[in-house]
Amino acid sequence: MSDSIEPLSHSASEPLIITLLSDLGTSDASVTVAKATLMRYAPRTVIIDISHHVAQYNLQQAAYLLFSAYRHFAKGTVHVCMVNVFTGDKPRMLLAEKDGYYFITPDNGVLPLAFGAGIESVRLCFEYAAPLIFSNWVNDAGRVIELLQIGNELPFSSYTIKKTPRLLQPKPMNDGIECNILYIDRYENVVLDITREHFNEIVKERPFRIKIMRMDDITAISNSYSDVAYGQPLCRFNNAGFLEIAVNNDRAASLLGLESFSTANLRYHTVKIFFQASI
Repeated sequence: MSDSIEPLSHSASEPLIITLLSDLGTSDASVTVAKATLMRYAPRTVIIDISHHVAQYNLQQAAYLLFSAYRHFAKGTVHVCMVNVFTGDKPRMLLAEKDGYYFITPDNGVLPLAFGAGIESVRLCFEYAAPLIFSNWVNDAGRVIELLQIGNELPFSSYTIKKTPRLLQPKPMNDGIECNILYIDRYENVVLDITREHFNEIVKERPFRIKIMRMDDITAISNSYSDVAYGQPLCRFNNAGFLEIAVNNDRAASLLGLESFSTANLRYHTVKIFFQASI
């Protein structure tokens, strides 16, 4: 792993793109204040929201959304993650680089959850004595972005991430594989924590079956929602490459009684994929 982070090299004629991801919601002025603060440090900026409706403190969900979105932007984009910034007795702000993208995040484990060991370099920007004031954190994020634009060597020391929460993983069983519910989107499509590559590696060419309460079993991968009749369940790989359970023109999560992973409420809802030979 390199410990070097190169300053931004985008053209002066092009605006800097900053994305925001948070669990702040949109019912108060927090997100607006964050945008106004960052624009003071980078006036020629386009700020794009990934989401501000991450479930409170849900790092697994934040990591999924960050991983799903980051590479669709131009190289040099700065992704600012504001989920659970107050974590730990001495909260830290990190700057990381991957594939020409920059990430400003708390040291709460969201980076290893999103990218595993794939982060190319990490720097420790700030360490705070509790209590941390959110406006100070956003101001410091703006200072980091300002330094990235100046083009001089960054004054931050290299850092090894110490906080690495347990990543949810599908659990192999004798008769199949048990997957965790990673995320439920606005349409209540249910995203499982298994990628196309992992699914193909485990299932191979074997027939499979996903048992759904009160509905027909799912036995095939669909390409689109319209592959099944209205009101019928299906599974497909979404744009991020994860397996998704949906109901055509309806809400899968509510209809099927499914909820996403939550440590706060001790809900660990799963979906099991059975191999045909065991049924």
